[in-house]
Amino acid sequence: MQTIVVPTDFSAVALNALHYAAEMAARLKTSITLFHVYQIPVSYSDSQAPLPVINVSDIEEVSRQRLNELKTEVEQKTDGSVSVQIESRLGVVDIELESICEELQPFAIIMGTRGASKVERLFLGSTTLSVLRKLTVPVVVVPPGAVYEGIRKIGLACDFKAVADTIPAATIKAWVHAFGAELLVLNVDYDNRNFRPDTPEQSVLLHKLLAEASPKYHFIESEKVEDGISRFAEQNKVDLIVTIPKKQRLLDRLFQRSHTSNLAVHSHIPIVSIYEGD
Repeated sequence: MQTIVVPTDFSAVALNALHYAAEMAARLKTSITLFHVYQIPVSYSDSQAPLPVINVSDIEEVSRQRLNELKTEVEQKTDGSVSVQIESRLGVVDIELESICEELQPFAIIMGTRGASKVERLFLGSTTLSVLRKLTVPVVVVPPGAVYEGIRKIGLACDFKAVADTIPAATIKAWVHAFGAELLVLNVDYDNRNFRPDTPEQSVLLHKLLAEASPKYHFIESEKVEDGISRFAEQNKVDLIVTIPKKQRLLDRLFQRSHTSNLAVHSHIPIVSIYEGD
């Protein structure tokens, strides 16, 4: 049975993501692996040599205790229908996250966003996009306040460029099947600025790749891609938006703080980053 990995720093946004993951796991009849990465706090003496502030074993014990508390909460919330494992490691968040994904090959990683935590820095800092482009596991980013109410509509943001090389069709179809969802392909343009001679050919190819999922196409007029997707998703009750981090720049814009209307911060709709590798 595949698991869902839920990294946590014990913050409110991480707890909200855990609740979201628990409901998804119950729907999919899969398990959860609660994952915490800790570091050793250090201080500096007059010689500037770093000195540990607390014993490593003590930090690990606290980490495991808090993970066990969350485990109990999830098991009670799901009436024991979701099995929960815990994993506590010393290290760097992004490195350990890659490592556990290689070991477990999970169905997905589900994480919260926003706040001043290490998790938020992973997802909103410069490390974010480099990590996402390395992981071949779907990563669901859960905005504050998002509540799992089922996945009935999945939106795929697509620019109809090199679709054979950029669209992870197998994973998208697997997710549509797993949730029994409707697949909406979202293309955002403005005055046909992005229309190219090969656009019709690429759209036909995309349809062939996703034919099993019976996609429906929506062409959205908006100067800003992220604004167009956000409005459409809100108006049409889209439950999850798929982005492709390796080949598209959309994810960069969705997670930049400078965009006052960026989707990841101001929408309640989770985003799933899917990349199948080169």
